[in-house]
Amino acid sequence: MRVTFPDDKPVFDGSNLTVGFIAHADGQPVECAITAEALEDHFGADSALEASLLVAFEKGLTRIHSVCAQVLGENGGKDIVLHSGLFRMEGKRPDRGPAA
Repeated sequence: MRVTFPDDKPVFDGSNLTVGFIAHADGQPVECAITAEALEDHFGADSALEASLLVAFEKGLTRIHSVCAQVLGENGGKDIVLHSGLFRMEGKRPDRGPAA
């Protein structure tokens, strides 16, 4: 699956405490978001306030996009919310092939 990310600005969602962004999976738009908790735990946000979360999002953009692309490849290009645990497990995900 080919995943790309347009240069659109991320959008803060205060009711869900997420930062939303768009990806394109095989040319189709997919709504994606990352939680405030993930931005605090892994990208240096010092609060769940909009300004802090947006700065942390920009700081971690490359890694966020990398994990997002991996998850989109696994879920068939469906909308996703990236939680903190996905970043803890990054690079440690088990092989999904048949057991030996």
